[in-house]
Amino acid sequence: MTVHGIERAPEERVNWKTSAPFILVHFIPFLAFFTGITVKSVILFAVLFWGRMFFITGAYHRYFSHRTYKTSRAMQFVLAFGGGMAAQKGALWWASHHRNHHRYSDTDLDLHSPQKGFWWSHVGWILCDKNNEWNADDIRDFAKFPELRFLTKHDWIPPWTLGVASYFIAGWSGVVFSFFGSTILLWHSTFFVNSLAHVMGRRRYATTDTSRNSVFIALLTMGEGWHNNHHYYQASTRQGFYWWEIDVTYYILKAMSWVGLVRDLKEPPARVKTAARIRDGQFDQGMFRAHWAKAGAALANVRSHVRDSGDGATSPATAPLRASDVDPALLANDEELLTRREQLDELIAAQRAALHEHIENALAHAEELGRLTRRAEREVAVTD
Repeated sequence: MTVHGIERAPEERVNWKTSAPFILVHFIPFLAFFTGITVKSVILFAVLFWGRMFFITGAYHRYFSHRTYKTSRAMQFVLAFGGGMAAQKGALWWASHHRNHHRYSDTDLDLHSPQKGFWWSHVGWILCDKNNEWNADDIRDFAKFPELRFLTKHDWIPPWTLGVASYFIAGWSGVVFSFFGSTILLWHSTFFVNSLAHVMGRRRYATTDTSRNSVFIALLTMGEGWHNNHHYYQASTRQGFYWWEIDVTYYILKAMSWVGLVRDLKEPPARVKTAARIRDGQFDQGMFRAHWAKAGAALANVRSHVRDSGDGATSPATAPLRASDVDPALLANDEELLTRREQLDELIAAQRAALHEHIENALAHAEELGRLTRRAEREVAVTD
């Protein structure tokens, strides 16, 4: 049985009935055996994949979710429509959920933490009825625009428009292979940022989550793989902090700024880039919290298994002996043994609760210290 650091709430479950269309879409590209694959459809596949990848990373993520640069209202609509063509719902839905992820990253309130299971963080959370709606309070800065609310409410318009256009460009091969094939690849490539980028890669900065940097994911998603950088300093348009960290989305946005389509791109100050490094001894609170939670869950799982099995073949190391585990006849003849056993159980429980409280307090103090340190470093960087 797989042990998760955070157990999902009862309402966090996949609705297989309403998820059927999403699942069935994955089989549509196999129709290419009947339609064939033309050179034009292959070129269109690449254009649709990389083009929409930019709209997800550069628009949905770095603009609507984090506001790392500015643009005009007209260009804002173009970015929202372009992101909508990726069939990942509307900009307001996408950004409001993403802001929730950063606010509660890797806690029980995180919508798609891998601590709740890798598969859940990758795609399961999307198929859950609980996450169908979006909270306007989480994205009031953009929810005030009626055109964005319209695109989010009618999120089928952009992808259907692109699907029809694909037919006129490359026929049925353009629909089956180019549009649906690239859409599926785009889905799971971007989903990797929620799942794989929290379990595979290296951690440069100490954060309160499990984010990691991965060159593989960065190449696949045009720069989103520098996820630890991003969680550490979310205000930056540039997520590849150093020249060798390839960030194609940033390069495109930079080029767009040269012609006035976007402006005020943000980059991490030098002082911020060199602070909070794990290799310099910064306490890695995120990984400690994750390991602690998983260890606690594993212990609870063992205890539950032992209690349910009732075979009595366990050692004190795996499950402390309780009064109910001892032969009643023996206890009846030795009340002192019963009393001592009950006292021991109470002592173990009290010590366990005290240890848990101590760890939680230490984590809270470490988090606050880290927050104050990062704030001071950012203020110093600004004055520099």
